[in-house]
Amino acid sequence: MSYQVLARKYRPHTFAEVVGQDHVMKTLANAIATGRIAHAFLFVGPRGIGKTSTARILAKALNCPGGPKTDFDPDDEICREIAEGRSMDVLEIDGASNNSVEQIRELRDNVQYAPARGNFKIYIIDEVHMLTSAAFNALLKTLEEPPAHVKFIFATTEPHKVLPTILSRCQRFDLKRLTDQDIVGQLRRIATQEQVTVSDPALRILARNAEGGMRDAESALDQLISFCGTTITEQDVLQIFGLTGPQEVWALAEAIQSGETEDALRQLRELVARGKDLTRLSQHLLRYFRNLLLYVINPQLAGDEMDPDEAQHLANLQPLPAQAAILAFIDELVRLEEKIRYALVREVLCEITIIRMTQQRQRVALEEILACLAKGETVPPASPAAPTVSKPAALSASAPAPTPVAPPPSAPVAADSGELWQRATEPLKKNSLMLRLALNNAALLAADSGRVKIRLNGTQSQLETLQNSAALQESLAKSFGGAVTLDIQFSEVKEEPPPGADIDLAPSAPAAAAPAKPAPVAPSKPVTRADFENDPLIKEALQEFSARIVSVKN
Repeated sequence: MSYQVLARKYRPHTFAEVVGQDHVMKTLANAIATGRIAHAFLFVGPRGIGKTSTARILAKALNCPGGPKTDFDPDDEICREIAEGRSMDVLEIDGASNNSVEQIRELRDNVQYAPARGNFKIYIIDEVHMLTSAAFNALLKTLEEPPAHVKFIFATTEPHKVLPTILSRCQRFDLKRLTDQDIVGQLRRIATQEQVTVSDPALRILARNAEGGMRDAESALDQLISFCGTTITEQDVLQIFGLTGPQEVWALAEAIQSGETEDALRQLRELVARGKDLTRLSQHLLRYFRNLLLYVINPQLAGDEMDPDEAQHLANLQPLPAQAAILAFIDELVRLEEKIRYALVREVLCEITIIRMTQQRQRVALEEILACLAKGETVPPASPAAPTVSKPAALSASAPAPTPVAPPPSAPVAADSGELWQRATEPLKKNSLMLRLALNNAALLAADSGRVKIRLNGTQSQLETLQNSAALQESLAKSFGGAVTLDIQFSEVKEEPPPGADIDLAPSAPAAAAPAKPAPVAPSKPVTRADFENDPLIKEALQEFSARIVSVKN
């Protein structure tokens, strides 16, 4: 006898041998036991999960000697004929190649003949969704009221293409994708029968890449046995199928989360040089970040679906990334998976996606910006940093608010200092609206000996923004090459009256002499409505989301 592949050799022959479809097997077994057997069945589900096998098992249970019954003998002559596709009473039809009206009419004419040996004449139509609309309509009347000795069993991967009038005449059974544990268990039993040693990590990789299909996993195992012989390791699986190992996926994901663009690109190029499948790699990364998101929400949510090694890896991650960052990674990978199938240069597309993902730490979510603006707070920097901020004694928190003074004449500033100041402040203006408003009113006076002296012609709120900004302090330290003390000379700008306001221009009478009182400090005015309306970022956000400014709360 010629060689028979594992997917056919180990195809289930009884209800008990079907893996992972207990809900369907139990329903069919109860229907047979109670005699409530429908005349038409529809098995729905993705490829390789047992639709055709279940149809044949049901046919055996109906036509076995002494049937219908569930505890039939699969070695009985009638059952063997059904399993081998040579039974005269069980006709298997390929819906893709027998989808015309003439062939359905021929079937309709033949249903009148009684079965030769079994109890029923059974028609199994695989990929029934491939029938044309005319063929479906020709089958309607026979399907609704067939002869008592006729049973129809349909199987399809795309039930939405089956006419509703056909669906309403069938009992529908949805077969689900198999879990990794189910596939690993079946592969281990097959390996034992074939006297092959397969490591547990290799089995887990095979199950994960089968995507819930038992036939795909068995075909992959068959190919591995041909290549490796009687001993199969994890490296054999990775080498033959161009897959990426868990350790490599974790290392790349860690570089992405850390914002290490150069390291992430280097790892990606090493994987490409070793012939790794980039489509599979994107799927592995997507699966990893999905499990990480579930773990951050609740470790028990992802515990049942993860390998023990992956669960231990996630448990060792400290600190855990924020949910918003993980969702941003997932969005990038979903877009990559949509494009990579049709990309001519997949490596370039993957590199661009990796760069975007590593730069997520430098971005601030729009929701966070709007929330801060609504509260009148300073937008925080994208990368969390809390450096020690050095302040002059006059600007400490315990010191009283500075009294507005007239701005002194600007001292000459060296050209290189002005360039360093520009380099330190430009990125901050892009990330924070509050810092932009403050820095636009600030001028560099001097920069020497670890001290940067500026003049601020702004509001009290802008002064506090510059004093309390750790991001500004950190940027100055990086730009000037060391710890920097920020010295601010402050001159508060009074808000002009709004257009159209009533202004009394008449000279007022001299007031009576009164004891001299210190001038009160003007109340803090964080940002006016005009500041919001004229800001380019706000304008862009309003245009992008078709929004409008309702109110400004200070």
